[in-house]
Amino acid sequence: MIISLLAFVVVFSVVVLVHEYGHFVLARRSGVKVYEFSIGFPFSPRLCTLFRNKETEFTLRLLPLGGFVSFSKEGDDDAKELFGASRPNRALIMSAGSLFNIAFAFMVFIPVFMFGKHLHFTDALLSSVNTLWAILSGTVIFLWNIITGHGGMEGLSGPVGIAAMAGKAAGKGFLSLLYFTGVLSMSLGIMNLFPLPALDGGQLLMLLIEAVRKKPIGIKTYQAVNLVGFALFIALSLLVTYRDIVKLAA
Repeated sequence: MIISLLAFVVVFSVVVLVHEYGHFVLARRSGVKVYEFSIGFPFSPRLCTLFRNKETEFTLRLLPLGGFVSFSKEGDDDAKELFGASRPNRALIMSAGSLFNIAFAFMVFIPVFMFGKHLHFTDALLSSVNTLWAILSGTVIFLWNIITGHGGMEGLSGPVGIAAMAGKAAGKGFLSLLYFTGVLSMSLGIMNLFPLPALDGGQLLMLLIEAVRKKPIGIKTYQAVNLVGFALFIALSLLVTYRDIVKLAA
């Protein structure tokens, strides 16, 4: 149980931090200020500021799970600089997290195939590409079937299910855990690009709407959509987590 929990915390945090680092890098390159880059769950209390670089505080939160970047100053929810950036720059910033996850998965799979299956570097590269494509196509088909009502949610896992899988992977050795990390990173990258509220894909959809209507969507509208999306995401997470616990208890 402890191994599963530790494996889940480490793997999930690495994958999320890679995602957030993508947002951070592209924001910096686009001239958009990032006021906080935090290790830990967003709504948990801040423990300390590890260091500061330019305007960004690198912080540690009480619950060491995942991480986030903030484009708003403390006490200011508007993220005015982000919304003031050009649409192409905002699109790059919003998609960067997923792109970094996909690139990270590609790099992670290479040593797995080289040392786990004893492939030459070139063959490992090809196997990594093939694995990315298999995960991409499988995830898209799976999610599309759920959205269109042609498939069930049996294969969808929440934190408990992911922790159980991480524990099993860790029990099989480092390369198995590394492979699981790549799969999780790839899946997170793909799912975040789906055009659903509170996900990066939802932000990209609203940017597309702005471009079509040639008029900015108000910040309050963005916040309302994100709030509704986040509430739905929490509800789905609770449902999936309940299903995971029932499965493990059976």
